[in-house]
Amino acid sequence: MIVTTEKLTKRYGSRAVVDAVDLNVREGEVYGFLGPNGAGKTTTLRMLLGLIRPSGGSATVLGHPPGSPKGLHQVGSLIEGPGFYPYLSGRDNLRVHARRRGARDVEVEAVLQQVDLTGAAAAKFRSYSLGMKQRLGVAAALLGQPKLLILDEPTNGLDPAGMADMRDLVRALAEQGQTVLLSSHLLGEVEEICDRVGVITNGRLVAESTVAELRGDTVLLVRADPIEKAALVVDDSVVVDGALHVQAAEEYAPVIVRKLVEADVEVREVRPLRRTLEEVFFEMTAKNDLGAVS
Repeated sequence: MIVTTEKLTKRYGSRAVVDAVDLNVREGEVYGFLGPNGAGKTTTLRMLLGLIRPSGGSATVLGHPPGSPKGLHQVGSLIEGPGFYPYLSGRDNLRVHARRRGARDVEVEAVLQQVDLTGAAAAKFRSYSLGMKQRLGVAAALLGQPKLLILDEPTNGLDPAGMADMRDLVRALAEQGQTVLLSSHLLGEVEEICDRVGVITNGRLVAESTVAELRGDTVLLVRADPIEKAALVVDDSVVVDGALHVQAAEEYAPVIVRKLVEADVEVREVRPLRRTLEEVFFEMTAKNDLGAVS
């Protein structure tokens, strides 16, 4: 495991901002840390980087305690927005970061190209839009070719095109062997690019799994006529709003169609009906909120 935590906890007074979190990030994957604002995502990431001390539990990052120089040398991060010198250009800011990380200037040009900022590299940082500042922050995190990237809301401030570019970049990094741990409250973003996700709410990790596993089994929606006869022909089915819901994998669809046609039932539509990550997320967080109230 690249990152592991065991009962990781952070308290401020009597309030647990992060409550006994067990996190496992595997090598080469994009791990989405998903939760609403205030759920404890950023606090957890800050503890993994050694920026704040945990109140309890333990963690290892690349085999080292959080904040260890040996571990940090192999980690690139963007936490709570980038911090740069406003009077320096984007390129010069990256050169400062490169010297701190022991990276060469040639890497500066490479990461500027990766985040599509070459054309604006000579402009002063204070003139950058929020999205440009965010991309420069990701570029700084990429310096030194880190084994692990920890990104806190990396698409914050980006327009739809910029968000798509950032998703492509994250996937490309994973394909090159880098591990990416990113936090987000954007469900579509997580669904598109993450191999596995951890769902946190009220400081507690309520699920850790692949997106497909969180969504659960596929249900096939079948529109046919007459629907009552179709329900008798197809096993494990129920009529919902004039359509047939069949508990079956998508690969089973041709078998269902063949059975219905042989039974003289007209088939008008067959498609998978899977719960979205959004539905699963709101279900999980609602349950946790109810538990917290009680």
